[in-house]
Amino acid sequence: MSHVEDLWERLVRSVLRRERTGKDAYGRPVEGIAGYVPSSLANNRDIDEILRAADEIQDEDPNVSRILCEHAYSLAQNLDPNSEGRGVLQFKTGLMSVIKQKLAKREGGLIDRSQDIARLQEFYKLYREKNDVDKLREEEMKLKESGAFSGNLGELERKRVKRKRVFATLKVLGAVLEQLSPEIPDELKRVMESDAAMTEDLIAYNIIPLDAPSTTNAIVSLPEVRAAILALKYFRGLPTLPTDFSIPATRKADMLDFLHYMFGFQKDSVSNQREHIVQLLANEQSRLHILEESEPELDEAAVQSVFLKSLENYIKWCSYLGIQPVWSNFEVVSKEKKLLFVSLYFLIWGEAANIRFLPECLCYIFHHMAREMDEILRQQIAQPANSCNSENGVSFLDQVIFPLYDVVAAEAANNKNGRAPHSAWRNYDDFNEYFWSLNCFELGWPWRKNSPFFQKPIPKKGMLKSGGSKHQGKTSFVEHRTFLHLYHSFHRLWIFLAMMFQGLAIIAFNKGNLNAKTFREVLSLGPTFAVMKFFESVLDVIMMYGAYSTTRSLAIARIFLRFLWFSIASVVITFLYVKALQEESKRNGNPVIFRLYVILVGIYAGIQFFISFLLRIPACHQLTNQCDRWSIIRFVKWMRQEHYYVGRGMYERTTDFIKYMLFWLVVLGAKFSFAYFLQIKPLVGPTQTIVKMDSIEYSWHSIVSKNNYNFWTVVSLWAPVVAIYILDIHVFYTVTSAICGFLLGARDRLGEIRSLEALHKLFEQFPGAFMNTLHASLSNRTSHQSSSEVVEKKKVDAARFSPFWNEIIKNLREEDYITTHEMELLEMPKNSGTLPLVQWPLFLLASKIFLAKDIAVESRDSQEELWERISRDDYMKYAVQECFHTVRLILTNILDDEGKMWVERIYEDIYASIAKRSIHVDFQLNKLALVISRVFALMGILKEGESSDMEKGAVKAVQDLYDVIRHDFLSIDMSKNYETWNLLSKARTEGRLFTKIKWPKDTELRSQVKRLHSLLTIKDSAANVPKNLEARRRLQFFTNSLFMDIPMAKPVNEMLSFSVFTPYYSEIVLYSMNELLKKNEDGISILFYLQKIFPDEWKNFLARIGRHENAHESELADSPSDILELRFWASYRAQTLARTVRGMMYYRKALMLQTYLERLNSGVATSDLEAAISSSDATDTQGFELSPQARAQADLKFTYVVTCQIYGKQKEDKKPEAADIALLMQRNEALRVAFIDDVESLTEGKVHTEYYSKLVKGDINGKDKEIYSIKLPGNPKLGEGKPENQNHAIIFTRGNAIQTIDMNQDNYFEEALKMRNLLEEFHRDHGIRPPTILGVREHVFTGSVSSLASFMSNQETSFVTLGQRVLATPLKVRMHYGHPDVFDRVFHITRGGISKASRIINISEDIFAGFNSTLRQGNITHHEYIQVGKGRDVGLNQIALFEGKVAGGNGEQVLSRDVYRLGQLFDFFRMMSFYFTTVGYYFCTMLTVLTVYIFLYGKTYLALSGVGETIQIRARILDNTALTTALNTQFLFQIGIFTAVPMVLGFILEQGFLRAVVSFVTMQLQLCSVFFTFSLGTRTHYFGRTILHGGARYQATGRGFVVRHIKFSENYRLYSRSHFVKGLEVVLLLVVYLAYGYNESGAIGYILLSISSWFMSLSWLFAPYLFNPSGFEWQKTVEDFRDWTNWLLYRGGIGVKGAESWEAWWDEELSHIRTLEGRIVETILSLRFFIFQYGVVYKLDVQGSDKSLTVYGLSWIVLAVLIILFKVFTFSQKISVNFQLVLRFVQGVSFLMALAGLAVAIILTDLTVSDIFACILAFVPTGWGILSIAVAWKPLLKKMGLWKSIRSIARLYDAGMGMLIFVPVALLSWFPFVSTFQTRLMYNQAFSRGLEISLILAGNNANSGI
Repeated sequence: MSHVEDLWERLVRSVLRRERTGKDAYGRPVEGIAGYVPSSLANNRDIDEILRAADEIQDEDPNVSRILCEHAYSLAQNLDPNSEGRGVLQFKTGLMSVIKQKLAKREGGLIDRSQDIARLQEFYKLYREKNDVDKLREEEMKLKESGAFSGNLGELERKRVKRKRVFATLKVLGAVLEQLSPEIPDELKRVMESDAAMTEDLIAYNIIPLDAPSTTNAIVSLPEVRAAILALKYFRGLPTLPTDFSIPATRKADMLDFLHYMFGFQKDSVSNQREHIVQLLANEQSRLHILEESEPELDEAAVQSVFLKSLENYIKWCSYLGIQPVWSNFEVVSKEKKLLFVSLYFLIWGEAANIRFLPECLCYIFHHMAREMDEILRQQIAQPANSCNSENGVSFLDQVIFPLYDVVAAEAANNKNGRAPHSAWRNYDDFNEYFWSLNCFELGWPWRKNSPFFQKPIPKKGMLKSGGSKHQGKTSFVEHRTFLHLYHSFHRLWIFLAMMFQGLAIIAFNKGNLNAKTFREVLSLGPTFAVMKFFESVLDVIMMYGAYSTTRSLAIARIFLRFLWFSIASVVITFLYVKALQEESKRNGNPVIFRLYVILVGIYAGIQFFISFLLRIPACHQLTNQCDRWSIIRFVKWMRQEHYYVGRGMYERTTDFIKYMLFWLVVLGAKFSFAYFLQIKPLVGPTQTIVKMDSIEYSWHSIVSKNNYNFWTVVSLWAPVVAIYILDIHVFYTVTSAICGFLLGARDRLGEIRSLEALHKLFEQFPGAFMNTLHASLSNRTSHQSSSEVVEKKKVDAARFSPFWNEIIKNLREEDYITTHEMELLEMPKNSGTLPLVQWPLFLLASKIFLAKDIAVESRDSQEELWERISRDDYMKYAVQECFHTVRLILTNILDDEGKMWVERIYEDIYASIAKRSIHVDFQLNKLALVISRVFALMGILKEGESSDMEKGAVKAVQDLYDVIRHDFLSIDMSKNYETWNLLSKARTEGRLFTKIKWPKDTELRSQVKRLHSLLTIKDSAANVPKNLEARRRLQFFTNSLFMDIPMAKPVNEMLSFSVFTPYYSEIVLYSMNELLKKNEDGISILFYLQKIFPDEWKNFLARIGRHENAHESELADSPSDILELRFWASYRAQTLARTVRGMMYYRKALMLQTYLERLNSGVATSDLEAAISSSDATDTQGFELSPQARAQADLKFTYVVTCQIYGKQKEDKKPEAADIALLMQRNEALRVAFIDDVESLTEGKVHTEYYSKLVKGDINGKDKEIYSIKLPGNPKLGEGKPENQNHAIIFTRGNAIQTIDMNQDNYFEEALKMRNLLEEFHRDHGIRPPTILGVREHVFTGSVSSLASFMSNQETSFVTLGQRVLATPLKVRMHYGHPDVFDRVFHITRGGISKASRIINISEDIFAGFNSTLRQGNITHHEYIQVGKGRDVGLNQIALFEGKVAGGNGEQVLSRDVYRLGQLFDFFRMMSFYFTTVGYYFCTMLTVLTVYIFLYGKTYLALSGVGETIQIRARILDNTALTTALNTQFLFQIGIFTAVPMVLGFILEQGFLRAVVSFVTMQLQLCSVFFTFSLGTRTHYFGRTILHGGARYQATGRGFVVRHIKFSENYRLYSRSHFVKGLEVVLLLVVYLAYGYNESGAIGYILLSISSWFMSLSWLFAPYLFNPSGFEWQKTVEDFRDWTNWLLYRGGIGVKGAESWEAWWDEELSHIRTLEGRIVETILSLRFFIFQYGVVYKLDVQGSDKSLTVYGLSWIVLAVLIILFKVFTFSQKISVNFQLVLRFVQGVSFLMALAGLAVAIILTDLTVSDIFACILAFVPTGWGILSIAVAWKPLLKKMGLWKSIRSIARLYDAGMGMLIFVPVALLSWFPFVSTFQTRLMYNQAFSRGLEISLILAGNNANSGI
């Protein structure tokens, strides 16, 4: 019911708003259905424009509006007469309803439609007259030419919008007239043609109006753009186009028209690529030099650069395959021909759709089409190409792309939505790698469709047909689901670790003696190495199963040759070593065999080391490449490493290699020292003792423990140590990388400005630093200058710096981070006046005058000492100097001749006193306060407007000032200048002095008056300005970055161009008022929450919109504009698309400002300093956003595309998201939205769907305007959604670079100023290869919400800063981790794109872009002088889902070919870096948890078997340091200490030592260790499960604010299998160890040994409730219990979701077990649960000393009886309806018999009560083991009819587990202080900032909405 009420309330509000305003919330007319025309109507653009015009003129002439609507209806009817297209019927019905309403409103009788044409013609004339059409353009041009921006900012834009609106309407009226009537009067026709010529800029274009040359867009007048357009023109030698080929009249034919005609590319695709190529060429040209304005011509160098960059991959592909490129000699290819090749390549790429993921396939297509083109170029007249020609016409899409798409789509459909094994279908990589061999030429040209490559898979009974030619196999790699991939990909690491362990163990067992015996034993490493290499070769053979039929025969030959080689080698080496040992043991043994063995091993090791060493040196790499002509060299290289198209030449500069080698030598040195001295050596003695022990008495039937030297005891001792040995290398890596990252950060000068105090202190260095880094370089700045010139230079720097600084401050105000007063204090004066000093912002000089006055008044010192005291504070000195000079400037300007004489006399006297050092003698400094008060009074008057009263007041104030100075302040001898003083005194006596004041009218002078007034007003220090923490952080980071190593900025016209690219699906765009005011269960609305979290920003917002700071939001309802501003204010504080768009559009704003100021400054000679600083225009930024040149330059350099995948569907369904996206386009003219539009049509009675990639922009009607519509071969979503979404829209991006931004990110204006610097990194030296991805620092802005959010934020921050800093340098293995990285755009779009998209395997799509870039000889760097904001998940459930997604993605990466190739092809040290920072991190995490299990199961074995007690008593060796060390290491890793090391060092670097310590201690008190331990479980569960079973999927984590209480059942569902089951298993092991283990140290010993395990299990069990808002409130706990029991007992059914029923949830939880291998693995893993029953039953008192298997057998009988009893009591209710009485009787008798049996057993046998509890310990895990096995074989049990019984037992277990967790929570909820403590724990950070979280959590039901 509440939903209905909610909808009704929304409807009423909407109607009321319309009644009040006549417009919607965006200020648009509310009538009409324009913008909702279904895409299935082919001409929907025309219909849409007609309906918009009808809306526009509705009020002027409803009759004409009706005519337009009727015409639109008739068009729709003609296009789809049967209304078969999707949405057409609803549209027509709606349109008919509108027409009927218009008819009903009409007064009078019937309508005479015969007069419609006449009415239209008449209205056309009237509309022209009314809007004064002839004057519109004229006025606009005049305004533009006058340059009157600064005086009238919005006027030009208003004129332009009005003209566009009028001409758009006229264009529609004219078009409708022409369609309705062929006969139009000649005069009207001429007028219409004239008007049509004026609408050229109404033709939709993206950035450059190529098809409609615009006189209003300055971009087409840029010389480089004109040169690029001219370069593409139709050149001599091109065959002529047929006359019937249409070309717009507004431009001439060019080479893209030729390609369009020849290959049948789509019109919009050609237009898109035309602009793309023009933009690329123009930007390349702009970097070379500025062209002549008159006849610009593109440089050969610009064409050459674009050609080589665009076709580099094609050239490499030809070289790899050994084929000739389409040009025979590159040197003779003409400029025009190069442009033709580039155009052809980009046209192919632009229309390739999903085939863009196959870059080498595109090379193949280009190769053949270019050859075809060469053939046609020899002809006189252009001909369609054979490859694209068919009876249906010429179409590249249908003939070339569709056959490829069709087979890719068929294979993708075969993956069963990700459930099928990867080996069962071909993914994008398989298709692409087919083109890595010459076999691809078997496909021919045009395509040979009967080729096996085009063979579609044929499903059979849900699986693929195996064998035969019906299914194409994989190509060169198969992603089998197994953990063995970890060994397969990183075998060198595992061999190294195993051999080191073996070697250290041998040395340890030989007591550290390095003698001949030890040497002989160490040589056993030879067989170990050979056997492990043999195992690797076996894996090679196994892993390729499924690809043998399609992989190159050479690759298969290599696999089997290596298998053969290592088979023989392992046998020979092992045989030789064993034989050598045998000979050695004989008395007269032959030493030759041992020598032979040593020689063989030595030679092999030497060769391996030599080759490895040589390949590290780039020169040797080149040498071996040249030696490839020698077959032996080629064979050795081929055997050593597989030869792929990717992954060649993956070596680094020698110096870089040495750096990361030294890094790893430190890590390995520490790791092996730790391993030897603390792990292996301490275990040697105990092991030897245990092995020698005999006659150990076992507690159980020793079926596995006889005569094996206590093997299992030794295993239980060594296993946890071995596990730690494998994972502790990651610990040492973490610590070393943290220290290394800290030192690198310190070197880069990070964190130098970390406080307001530092910002204040260093402010005067900022202008110079800014000019050195962020400003385009100016000549003569750094030349040697005299001291006066240095002052002038500082002033020039300050003048150039001030407009940028002030714009930053204004943006902070617009974002409501600072108050208006703070803005005034922070703003910097222009410094363009004549004052001989730099004027600093007021916040630096505040209160300094009064402090200086006090020093002067109190001073009894000499002049030098007084000045020295004042000069100790630089800003006090500057304040005094500024006041001194400003008073003189103002008085000189406002006074007449006698007044000026007085001023000059006073100042000359002061200068004279200073020279004589007698200022304290000549002036009464104790009277300074009087002087200041008089100056203050004068300034107070002068800053107001001029009036007669004010003038009188000013005269009086000046006279008072004169009197005070003359009589009180001066003590000088006036006789020296007697005449002057006498003249002044006489004038004052006669009342002539100061009678006339020249009122300050000059802007500069008025600003000086106001500034001086402020200086003399502010008595309080501004040391804490700004107060807002975020504003402080941003200003500190920005100013700190000015001193970092930043590339010099190029002028905007020479910088690299770039795009920003954001994928969006259906997340929140902009909060609606309904969403903001909607209350949760605690009565909290989002708006209320935001007001309390950001109280200062809320007050600043109210002040900005002109409201009182205590105004209630309901008061804003009377203003739609204020409501809209409120929605934006709230949305800018959440993770919304609106926030992201605002942030990214700062790039354009920054570029416009930089261009505007550079253009103003370019006319001023830098050496002419006086001119530079006196020209106020040089720093005047008013109107920069409306400057046509600034906008044009910004648009040429920057593009922003948001790819809103389902925007078309959202529009069709009239979703609010669509309206909000349209609103964003209105507010941001440069924003472009790309989306996929699916158009349904009926063909031969079948619904046929066509898909289009569309690009739209905002238009003047408040809707969107379609720019391009490019047909796709089919549904583009074949793989993962996000990369497919990116891929369809990437064709609309532009520029040299592309920045990938997620829609939970933000940007800042001050950071946007640095973008051009960052782009210059592409041309900086970063190693042997130029950068292809620039990593950018992120700032996580969600850390202040709660303690959880801060943990996540700190963890993330340390990874994206310190972690990635080290990955980039020295380790050289940084990949792409998401999002604000900047890609070399052309490099990546020609190599498969910016992400990979194959289903499931590429679920972590971002990192694969890094893998791909690295494998294709890319170079990925990291830069920290620029930052981008990022939101993170803030609730535990959100965090868990996110971590689960990432861990699952890493599980899939383990199986991928990219990780395999990187693991194989990196050198050893880079391979280790790569492993431990990607999949190895998750494997080590999993091993951390497994170590606990290994240790506890070992202890359980010792306890239950009785061995532990025997050994402890006999030898006291179980308490050894090795085990303690292993456990301590595991515990520290588990609780996140090693994760915290980088975090703490990051804190120290960027916050300072003290704040870092406080932050870390605070985190510990907030139980961050519990959180990290819990996260450990999340990562372990999802990583392990993904590798074993798959099931990784994209998790929508939700990005909202989490303050709501999560129900118990919801937490149980999410964490039951990942944490609770595992936590309870650990508790069970600990209890068993406590009950049966022997510990000589008693309780203390047990606690020390098990505390880490207890901590882990309790964290896993209770963290979700500990970090749950209101988790311990009694009322909530009661409600949770009720909800949980309802969920548990509710039976599932069809359509019931897991959130509603336990049964449905249980089925969902089991869905991941699908394969036979998975079932077997689950079964094997479940066997561990049976050890409990086997061990415990022999410990029962009832069995006495009997150790036979009979005891164990009897325990199974007891278990069976218990299960039968359970079945009796849970007998199905449906069956029992007919015999209720009998059933109850049977249940009663069974219960009594069971009790009686138990009582008899206790009385008559040795059974005790403790035995009963022991039986629970025995049977509970056994039952769970049976259940786990049953679940694994679910299909089998269903057939046997046992499934319902299994489900009943499972429900019982879940009920029991739930109660075990719930009871402690309920008990704690009894105590109110627990809830208070928890709130403090969760929100401590918020409390410290004075926030009202307690009020939020308690609810605010008085909070009223609008």
